[in-house]
Parts: sequence; structure tokens; C-alpha cells
Amino acid sequence: MILKNNQGADFLIAGLGNPGVKYDNTRHNVGFATIDYICEKTGVKLDKSKFTAFYGIWKYNDKKIILLKPQTFMNLSGDAIGATAKFYKISPENVIIIYDDISLPVGKMRIRSKGSAGGHNGIKSIINHIGDTFPRIKLGVGEKPHPDYDLADWVLGKFNDEDKNLLSEKFESAYQSAQLIIDGQIDKAMNLYNR
Repeated sequence: MILKNNQGADFLIAGLGNPGVKYDNTRHNVGFATIDYICEKTGVKLDKSKFTAFYGIWKYNDKKIILLKPQTFMNLSGDAIGATAKFYKISPENVIIIYDDISLPVGKMRIRSKGSAGGHNGIKSIINHIGDTFPRIKLGVGEKPHPDYDLADWVLGKFNDEDKNLLSEKFESAYQSAQLIIDGQIDKAMNLYNR
């Protein structure tokens, strides 16, 4: 099968999460939820399927942007993201990853231009595929209630209503910061949202 590539794309925005209804509204799926929000705002449908991912194409300021939800499960996110970036000839610096961060309180957001995985297996997988120079938008999901609490149970747990509301207010900030990054203004995004 020959895959046609229409001259590549400018950016890739991927939200991390686990596929399947049982993972909806879990802490680990805030990346998926943010992509859903961006799709709602832009009218993009994730109606294409390739590289073990669902994706759609968003035209923004004369740029072609892939909005993507890997379907590989979190720990293999890099398989889908690496293959998509390679196929569409997108450099790591133009791959924006949106994901959950347990070191940030719920409703806090942090933007980084690059960095380590910080113990996040999805990010570790992406670094293995494209290196660590990709920008990321981290959404706080809160720390474990106590040190003995199982980490997997925590990140796969669901939000209560209060936390869900706090978080949903951040989707717009994530959307706006993604636009700033695409416009070459990541420093402005960090100054605005890393408080």
C-alpha cells in the first residue's frame, strides 16, 4: 500500500491518554480531553486513522496542523507520534504534547520548550522516538493523597466534580498557549501561563 503525503504538515499537537470509554475522565486522559476541546473550538473532526492514532487536520494562520490522539495506550505514545511526525515531516520542535502532571495541583498549567520525561511513561516513549526538544503543555492533576497510594490507581482514577470544573477551565488556556507556540511565541505563553 502506498501512502501519499501531501507535502507534509507544519505542526503536530498530540494529547496523551488511553483509548476506551473506561478511561474517560481519568487523570491520565487530560491530554485527550484537551484535544477534544480544541476540536470543538476549531470544528476539526478526528476522522482519519493511521499509525495507531485518530487525527484530523486544522488549518490555522496558513499552517497545516495535525491534531492527534494516539490509540496505543499511554506507555507506547511515542510509536504513534513518532510515525506521524516522520510521515508528515514535522520536526520535534513543532510537535506539541499535552498531558497530565501529578506534580502540579489541579487547575495549574505549565509550559516547557523541552526537557526530561519526569517519570511520565508517555513522555519517555516520545523521547525515545523523537528526542526531548518538543514543547509540552502540562496540566496539573494533583499529587497522590499519600505516598503509599498506588501511582497507577491514582492516574487511572476519575476526577471529582470540583476538580473536573477546575480542569475544564484550563482547556481554553491550553488551546491559546498552543496557538502562541505555533505563532513562535512560546516565551510569551510561558510568561502568561507558568504562574
